[in-house]
Amino acid sequence: MSYRLGIDLGGTKIESVIIDEQFQVVKRERIPTNRDEGYEAIIERIIALSKSMISDYKNFEGPIGICTPGTIEAETGLLKNSNTVCLIGKPIQKDMESELGIPVLMENDANCFALAEATLGAAKKYNVVFGVILGTGCGGGITMLKNIHRGSNRIAGEWGHHCLHPGGRDCYCGNKGCVESYISGTALEKEWYDLTGENHTVTDIIEKGLYKKHPKWKENFLKNFGRGLANVIDILDPHAIVLGGGLSKIDLLYTEGRDSVYKETFSQIVRTPILKNKLGDSAGVFGAAMLSDYI
Repeated sequence: MSYRLGIDLGGTKIESVIIDEQFQVVKRERIPTNRDEGYEAIIERIIALSKSMISDYKNFEGPIGICTPGTIEAETGLLKNSNTVCLIGKPIQKDMESELGIPVLMENDANCFALAEATLGAAKKYNVVFGVILGTGCGGGITMLKNIHRGSNRIAGEWGHHCLHPGGRDCYCGNKGCVESYISGTALEKEWYDLTGENHTVTDIIEKGLYKKHPKWKENFLKNFGRGLANVIDILDPHAIVLGGGLSKIDLLYTEGRDSVYKETFSQIVRTPILKNKLGDSAGVFGAAMLSDYI
């Protein structure tokens, strides 16, 4: 039996799984990213984790699949567009292959999420799927017939850096008014703090009804969510949209949020379902493990 190793390099955690040919998990481990320690420390942690995961599989030949925010630039082999800024411009794939002696496949985390949900999860009956990551950042991935669509610049699906409000808030990418700077968890929590001076998670603000003190916060969130995804539907017109990331647990996104999307879409009738993921936090790491089969 052959086994596949997938690693999800996130901003707060690094998760790894080994799956068998039936996509059953046979080994799993999770460690903190500690991204404040910088690139070298992160690489050392991933390498140590990889060695630990495959230690019981003496004939493991790889490849190892790794998903992370950003993408590898084909010409240089360097990571770009990551919201874990210390990884930008680093040869993470080359460094890992050199240390481990095993082929490494790198892929954007939203692409891995979309692949897993389109193959095993909520969207497996749909042909063209747009997978959304709504969490610390805001990303997206596209699958067509269970294959990742990357585009000629390897940025297909990066709706988080569409301009939502020209001349608006600064974004870490260097532009202004990006979707991510309005509806990511980081942006929404900062907006709440600026309004109230209080630190709360987006989930708490909504589920505990705190927004009722400042209803404009919720109104802006839903309007920006609607406009952002309506732009995606207008351009791509996918058969389904699947939400992932920490904010995907917020139920009103599938009712009021969906209605906001449909209202902003360039069609009187909108058939695109907006689905909650089925694989949870493990979607990305499953997608990473599947890369060798669906690359």
